[in-house]
Amino acid sequence: MKNKFLNAIKKNLRDVADKKKKIILARFFKTGKGEYGEGDVFLGVVVPEQRKIARKFAELPLKEIQKLLKSKIHEERLTGLIILINRYKKVSKFKSFKVLKEQIFRFYIKNISAVNNWDLVDLSCRDIIGEHLISRPRNILYKLADSKNIWERRIAIVSTWAFIRRNDFKDTLRLAKVFFNDKHNLIHKAVGWMLREVGKKDERVLRQFLNKYASKMPRMTLRCAIERLAENDRKRYLHVCK
Repeated sequence: MKNKFLNAIKKNLRDVADKKKKIILARFFKTGKGEYGEGDVFLGVVVPEQRKIARKFAELPLKEIQKLLKSKIHEERLTGLIILINRYKKVSKFKSFKVLKEQIFRFYIKNISAVNNWDLVDLSCRDIIGEHLISRPRNILYKLADSKNIWERRIAIVSTWAFIRRNDFKDTLRLAKVFFNDKHNLIHKAVGWMLREVGKKDERVLRQFLNKYASKMPRMTLRCAIERLAENDRKRYLHVCK
């Protein structure tokens, strides 16, 4: 019966796949040789369609979700992650479901290798890792930040978005400094994005950070971080950037 549901998910995805989008998505997510998404396979299914399918199979057991996460098909992995996110949000509404929340969190960490492109990271880590660590020790973020795997490093910084939403900026700012010397553009962009989110909540905190560290940031990080500031301020910060 379980395989029946799994096969139904795969069929549902293929039923709404678009060959033209398949080509576009493969290019957009850099699946060519030597690119960051090398070897990833797309069907050509947009995220809203995947969300619809995920809702239909909301009760899929973790063992079956794991099979989706092990798939070479990008949309199958993402649909599995969406089901997992929805599950975590559902159990989070009840204080008595602490064990289930911990189970989902640990399942995500155990299968973190499946979260291997920036959309998979950005759509999932805040709502599972970030939310789970709101009132828990956050050591794992620093372990991920030290990883050789780009996606684990991106998970570390983007997960702090959950804290930012609650006006808790310390881990975002601390991790931002950790990543100043990172070599990958996708990390530079993610750090800048999170700093920009900090600025949305408290521009004073962002400006204090920029005043101290703008000269040490990768230019891409700074550009993303200052997008919402006035033009004169953007020019001033860019002038001191390395």
